[in-house]
Amino acid sequence: MKTNHYESVIIFNATLEDQQIESILTSIEEQMSANGVEITDTEKWGRKRLAYPIQKGKSGYYVIYRFTSPREYITKFERSLRLDENVIRFLTIKLELKDLEYLEKKKTEVVEVSNESEVVVNDSPVVLDEIIDETEMADSAE
Repeated sequence: MKTNHYESVIIFNATLEDQQIESILTSIEEQMSANGVEITDTEKWGRKRLAYPIQKGKSGYYVIYRFTSPREYITKFERSLRLDENVIRFLTIKLELKDLEYLEKKKTEVVEVSNESEVVVNDSPVVLDEIIDETEMADSAE
């Protein structure tokens, strides 16, 4: 059975509590693993404002799954998402080799930046601690 790499973005109803969202995500992951899916990466973006209202809602809880799966499972997976009343929108795409290379490169860049205490912004070096202090001051001023 041929497996492909996929990425699925799922937007959940933002009115759900964190515990409810975690239990839904756990059940999705259990369903995926029971069907021979290997989850390679999970990104929980959290609650974000939607670009336009969906079902009279202005925000949603975003989760991105990257996984390898048999081609036949995708229809079953999307059907379960379509039937789940807590899912506002979802999109699953097949990742090509260039997409996988880009994601790997992006992941290594994030690791390199986190290991450095100084970053170049607009041709001038900036210490990360200064950026963090400035954002904390801006947050406390609001």
